[in-house]
Amino acid sequence: MAAEGLGPVIGPVVVLMGAAVIAVPLFRRLGLGSVLGYFAAGALVGPSVLGLFSDPETILHFAELGVVMFLFVIGLELRPQKLWALRGQIFGLGLAQVCVAIALLTLAGVTIFALPLVTAFIAGAGFVLSSTAVIMSTLQDRGELASPEGQKAVSILLFEDLLIVPLLALVALLSPIGQGGSGGSAVVLALSGLAALLVAGRWLLDPFFALLARARAREVLSAGALLVVLGAALLMESVGLSMAMGAFLAGVLLSTSGYRHQIESDIEPFKGLLMGLFFLAVGMSLDLSIVAAEWPLLLAMLVVYVLVKGLAIYATAQAFGSATLPALRRTVMFAQGGEFAFVLYTAALSGGVIAARENAIFSTVVILSMAITPLILLAADRLLRAPDAALDGVEAADGLRGQVLVIGFGRFGQIALQMLLARGAQVSVIENNPDRIREAARFGFKVYYGDGTRLDILRSSGAAHAQLIMICIDDRRAVGAIAELVRHEFPNAAVLARSYDRDHSMELIRAGVDYEIRETVESALLMGAESLRRLGLDEASVTEALEDVRRRDRQRLTEQVQGDIMSGRDNLLIAPVPEPLIAPKSRVQGDIQ
Repeated sequence: MAAEGLGPVIGPVVVLMGAAVIAVPLFRRLGLGSVLGYFAAGALVGPSVLGLFSDPETILHFAELGVVMFLFVIGLELRPQKLWALRGQIFGLGLAQVCVAIALLTLAGVTIFALPLVTAFIAGAGFVLSSTAVIMSTLQDRGELASPEGQKAVSILLFEDLLIVPLLALVALLSPIGQGGSGGSAVVLALSGLAALLVAGRWLLDPFFALLARARAREVLSAGALLVVLGAALLMESVGLSMAMGAFLAGVLLSTSGYRHQIESDIEPFKGLLMGLFFLAVGMSLDLSIVAAEWPLLLAMLVVYVLVKGLAIYATAQAFGSATLPALRRTVMFAQGGEFAFVLYTAALSGGVIAARENAIFSTVVILSMAITPLILLAADRLLRAPDAALDGVEAADGLRGQVLVIGFGRFGQIALQMLLARGAQVSVIENNPDRIREAARFGFKVYYGDGTRLDILRSSGAAHAQLIMICIDDRRAVGAIAELVRHEFPNAAVLARSYDRDHSMELIRAGVDYEIRETVESALLMGAESLRRLGLDEASVTEALEDVRRRDRQRLTEQVQGDIMSGRDNLLIAPVPEPLIAPKSRVQGDIQ
């Protein structure tokens, strides 16, 4: 009986998963990306085609949790100091782009589509709110979140999320249903909610997770992480802000916590599944009957709004000093509407500011803009490539043979290479930066041009004959890709890799590298050792402390890779060491990053 009762619940889940696992790999194989695959799968099973789902709105509201989880994970990567450093971009670049875009879109609505001024403003303001899900997914897939352009994109998105509060308050003021007096109170309520979240994050979160960690049960810590994310999202929604903003702030507040890595790994599976569900729900929300009935207006509005918003973004980027190529890339990325437009349009419809037909048309335009964004990005990636660096005077890797193949000749690779050359090892070096190759030639180093992520280049560089392959580049994703490629294609060579942090080290160990070293660990340990000497400790005590930390760190790293550490204080970065200041057997309990 109980199993039969689960049928109506499991059935829709099976349909959604089936549509996703068929469409997404197919679209990725066609080079169209997973997001467009989710959109297509959602449209197929939605009410407009197969009709397997009749109420996509309900699924869309639930699926917004995917955006919530995504923003929480992004917040974990942005410490408060880093976020504070972005305040100029958030309230400078973000404010300028939004204001210019709203003004131009409102003007286009009035002059081109003959909309009333208030209706044109609502349509334009909603379309200005770009898709956080699409843009953040794109930045993460490309590994550009930490880049300067990636930080500008995050700043603009944060301002757009904040903008939903004054926009909703303005809708209340414009409403003919008598809600105008609530505009000021909405702002006060939103500020109060923000203050409450900041206070809770500053003084309650770490003690809360410390209490959960004592249970030594991973599922309890996972439940606590979900409680914090969903609680922060619910609080922000209840005071008129977006759930995504609440989750993002919760992530920022936890970014300095010692439990950050554990929480991130617990949230990751939920985030990925729900993000896919969100894109499926957006596809299901596309009403093809409206498209068929209003296609000339929809097509015209889609083209005009995308072009006008793109013009505003490009002009603002140029005004704030961006070069032409980055400005064009940002324009392409932000030119679509986003999920928060639905919130604004629904509020305007409920308040009588816009009619039901206008709400349907504006929402459909936003959905279509989100659906074509992967195609636009794909075209832009091909058309807006940076010009290839001139290869004059640079020799490509071909027919190299050496005992050691070094991939990357940056500051890390240069130092590692000196050890090999000092003892007469036969070394081949490849680098994909022509300027760096020319600079090396000035100092007598022979470096060849080559991209270590490509199998043909590795073969030409002598990887099949090398005893050792050293990966010394500073691109985390590329290091992992090269390590997996080398272990699969050249199993006889020992692989030594430079890692970025502890998580990256664990990834490389799982990939089968023979040796990995975090790029800052040894220099930091040596500085710590010198500090002990200057505190008056003898050399034997300093050496013992140094080796003790190295041994404990390596042991803990091995245990974490094997999955033996479930939760708790072992996931802290560095725990405070009690008096005396340093004991011969140091009780440092945390992980070295």
